[in-house]
Amino acid sequence: MKTIFISAFALLSVGCATAQPHPADLTDIVHEYDALMLTMSPAEAAGRNGKLPSTWPDASPDGIAKRARRAEDLRNRLRALPTQTGPDAAILDELLTRLIDYHELNQRYVPFTGDSGFHSGPTYSIGRARISKPEDAYAIINQLETIGGFFDQHISNMRDGLRAGISAHSDPLATTHEQVKEQIVTRAEDSPLYKPFLNLPESFSQQEKQDIQAKARAGVMNAVSAYRNLDRFFETEYTARPQPGIVSLPGGRDAYRKMVVRHTTRPDLTPDEVHQIGLDEVARIRAEMDRVIAETGFEGTFSEFLTFLRTDPQFYPKTPEELMYKAAEISKRIDATLPRYFGKLPRLTYGVSPVPAEIAPGYTTGRYVTGDPARGVAGTYLVNTYALDQRPLFQLPALSAHEAVPGHHLQISLAQELEDVSEFRRSYYATAFGEGWGLYAERLAGEAGIYETPYERFGALSYEMWRACRLVADTGLHWYGWSRADAEKCFVENSALSALNIKTEVTRYIGWPGQALGYKIGEITIHDLREEAKARLGEAFDIRAFHDVVLEDGAVPLPVLERNVRRWVASQLPASASPKTGTP
Repeated sequence: MKTIFISAFALLSVGCATAQPHPADLTDIVHEYDALMLTMSPAEAAGRNGKLPSTWPDASPDGIAKRARRAEDLRNRLRALPTQTGPDAAILDELLTRLIDYHELNQRYVPFTGDSGFHSGPTYSIGRARISKPEDAYAIINQLETIGGFFDQHISNMRDGLRAGISAHSDPLATTHEQVKEQIVTRAEDSPLYKPFLNLPESFSQQEKQDIQAKARAGVMNAVSAYRNLDRFFETEYTARPQPGIVSLPGGRDAYRKMVVRHTTRPDLTPDEVHQIGLDEVARIRAEMDRVIAETGFEGTFSEFLTFLRTDPQFYPKTPEELMYKAAEISKRIDATLPRYFGKLPRLTYGVSPVPAEIAPGYTTGRYVTGDPARGVAGTYLVNTYALDQRPLFQLPALSAHEAVPGHHLQISLAQELEDVSEFRRSYYATAFGEGWGLYAERLAGEAGIYETPYERFGALSYEMWRACRLVADTGLHWYGWSRADAEKCFVENSALSALNIKTEVTRYIGWPGQALGYKIGEITIHDLREEAKARLGEAFDIRAFHDVVLEDGAVPLPVLERNVRRWVASQLPASASPKTGTP
């Protein structure tokens, strides 16, 4: 029997393709992929017509199986084509494989990760919706009225998982359950689902506003009933698995191998190799940390220095406002350095906002939320202001560089501006590329002088150590069968991460196998390509041109990135230094 693992609400809403200049057979496949995506993503289908979605994705076993069969047919045809040199075929192959794996690994059995899931999709999508005409309002109301059926499909899938002996571990389950409970309110106005209805356009008549808001309040309370039913299911029926790693589940090792390839986009990497890379990186970064500690003049052991950083009030914000002000100040300071490192910068702006209170307790320390240039929505750098004694300021510059610029906002916004490419190229996100770029951006911020004190440099190294320990902990949990305490050990002994962050992060690794591997593998790949280009080009190496080449195709699998950069390097070499082609 094959198994699980994570569902993601986003998987049922992935980007779609439009007709572009391709070889005829590839164009046909792109069109058919587009049609497939429209059947499974009401949000995409509505967006094509400038509307808001009014229904939810089909999460039924039959619907998932039907999409997987169609995806497998398309992938077979794609792989039978003559070799394609552009990124489209490689990306499309990876997207189709995601749909196939979702079905074959029975990811529907566990449709949440502890970080996110089907239950958080509605608050995210509806909470960000903008109502500009009555049709928008009634579309959201219909979603609110039908959310119960959407949740029931997932509950049915989880019951199938329980019968198959497959369930989530208790830690991501507890976090998810807490997030569900947060949505159970007594007044509709207190729910994030009501947010779009608070300030309706002035163009609406007073009667229209009253009618819409009355229906919206009823719809929100209907949604609250769905959350209450889900809460009851978790309380009375759901049984968590005792072991944190999926290696304990039927077919777990085979599934984890696929997760490693999926999240690193590197078919050549094995879990054992990833684990060793992690150990090597931990040793390298630890040596750099020791040098920075010596620079501070601190007298004591490494462990005592970590205790000092974790407990001294000077390193922590006193108010949410102080934390938000500092995040905004750092972000603007980084903005000023960008022209030195990039020839092309995105047109879309971004803002800095706190993580919504209803999801903050189980949420990561910071995150970027993609904007929408077509709809006039800026990108958002979210900062978690929950538990301020766990949010050290000396790590904030590295976090800001990763989530905003030159990290996620810059990379994703440039991808959204790509021209003459299939739409799925603009919305495609590969963990290894996107998160690898985010981690590389932290290193770039250091080169730009953003880290002003030894403590901030240590904070950046601690963040890098965090991603190196991920390689160790994720493979430890899901390949070697480690306990939570085993997985936490690398972070506790080698990073300045707070106890809450370590707990939250390891819970995420437990619930989202393999995802955490992409960060360091991607960053190492980008850094190694840069060093390779510098070695080959010497004084002709242009850091701005290098970064533009890395980002010019949007997110791509790492093998495609390697090919792109090496092709660019060859184009910069004198003709006598370029590889010769043709017949002698």
